[in-house]
Amino acid sequence: MKTYIIFGASRGLGDAFVRGLPEQGDQVWVVSRNRPGSLDIQDGVRRLWIQADLSQPQQAARVISESLQNETIDVLMYNVGIWEKEGFEDHYDFDKDEPAEIANIIQVNMTSTITCIQALLPNLRKSDAGKIILTGSTAGLDHTNNAQVSFVASKFGLRGIAHALREHVRNDRIAVTCMNPGELATEIPYEEGPDKAIEEYGGTRIPVQDIVALVKCVVSLSKAACVKEIHVPAMTDLNA
Repeated sequence: MKTYIIFGASRGLGDAFVRGLPEQGDQVWVVSRNRPGSLDIQDGVRRLWIQADLSQPQQAARVISESLQNETIDVLMYNVGIWEKEGFEDHYDFDKDEPAEIANIIQVNMTSTITCIQALLPNLRKSDAGKIILTGSTAGLDHTNNAQVSFVASKFGLRGIAHALREHVRNDRIAVTCMNPGELATEIPYEEGPDKAIEEYGGTRIPVQDIVALVKCVVSLSKAACVKEIHVPAMTDLNA
């Protein structure tokens, strides 16, 4: 039996993790601002909701640590990422980004990552083979030609968090992995399967089931192994 905590779990890839990662008998702490529908699934997995606003990182870290107290966490999935309004539209213009929006992107994508993980290290150290898995992006890799300055900076920064954190918890035998997917078919519900996503987008977006399968593999590894990074661009993405 494993105990998971999954951040950003109310929709998209986070919802897919909540539905697809745990097995019967496992326990999942689900962290999100809004109540996720996955709490209603009856499949032998115990799902518990922690309501937290990650745009308030210190408050969120306190709420989460108080909720878990002395619980053991085997797998921490940090799957949080916001980007600029209309940031992936052709007409997007960095010149028009508001300072408050820029600060919020950094706050949610980086500061909350650091403070929430820091708060949960005591829980992870109770596990025999703890895992921390961060969801980055191919936008945080070199030479990917993305113009969303704040989002790209935060995803580059997430990789730095993973590298430094890995060294910090090396003696605790906690493995830290940064997963960097390309564009995902997050609008297609997990239960509808990968074929639906491939058909809907002509194979240009990655089914969330592919990322869930990769994380399942990482989670299954012994404490003797550590996967540092996994880059998963779409096959059609020539920039990644």
